[in-house]
Amino acid sequence: MTETPVDPSPETVSIHAHAKINLYLHVIGQRDDGYHELDSLVGFTEFSDLLTVAKNANLALDIEGPFAGSLSQNGDNLVLTAAKMLANEAGIQPEAKIILHKNLPVASGIGGGSADAAAALKALNSFWQIGLSEEALAKIGLEIGADVPACLRSKTARMAGIGEQISEIEANLDVGVLLVNPGVPISTPEVFRARRGAFSEAVTGLNWDDKFGLYDLLLGLKNDLQSPAVQLVPEIKSVLEVLQSLKDCRVAKLSGSGATCFGLFDDSGAAKIAEQKIRKSNPSWWVQATYFVCEK
Repeated sequence: MTETPVDPSPETVSIHAHAKINLYLHVIGQRDDGYHELDSLVGFTEFSDLLTVAKNANLALDIEGPFAGSLSQNGDNLVLTAAKMLANEAGIQPEAKIILHKNLPVASGIGGGSADAAAALKALNSFWQIGLSEEALAKIGLEIGADVPACLRSKTARMAGIGEQISEIEANLDVGVLLVNPGVPISTPEVFRARRGAFSEAVTGLNWDDKFGLYDLLLGLKNDLQSPAVQLVPEIKSVLEVLQSLKDCRVAKLSGSGATCFGLFDDSGAAKIAEQKIRKSNPSWWVQATYFVCEK
């Protein structure tokens, strides 16, 4: 009997964990279980964390990079949670060394933890040769966090429900992006608890023809979490004021629950010039020029 050769598992697998930017975010209701229902347009930036998996006798996580010190390497890390849940689903022992290069600030409103968990699911699904579909991975991811399924796709999308309902949008976000964080972490649950006032409506007619149409659309929309976030972390207001003062910045808003803010520019070059200017005037802030991955 001739045996069919089995492809060996790869030596390493690397996946980028792209930052998730909420271009607008409306809180439209609250469920009986306490979770809030949202309506949001999200894009994913080229600037990202990088997750690499390699062979190892057990499951281990090493974190490096500029924001490594802000994360736990223990069992409560979402990357390890994702690895264990995937191994359990496949009925295998979780054996891999995971190296996470942490470029994105922690607890900052750009989905870093969820993006890292999503990258772990994708990388280990390939590394362990499990072969689960994107839908099956999304089901696991949803148990980790509501926005993990969107991070698995890392494509421009509209998010609804608690973030788990995803509708991809065929639109090119061909703009420069500047991310600015004042270096102050903020708790998402605290921001939601600080929110006051009536719920917003879901957006209708979400479409635009070009970047200028996108600017007009976003200028008419808001992030419902921006006001409570500013109350909790006043430095966010300073970041927004600096972004809004730049003559080439078309739109400036808070992403998610903060504290990272974003500015949109006509191209990546303009965003890079603004990055240099803000870094010089505010050296304690984290500032990063980038672009949306759909530009590729």
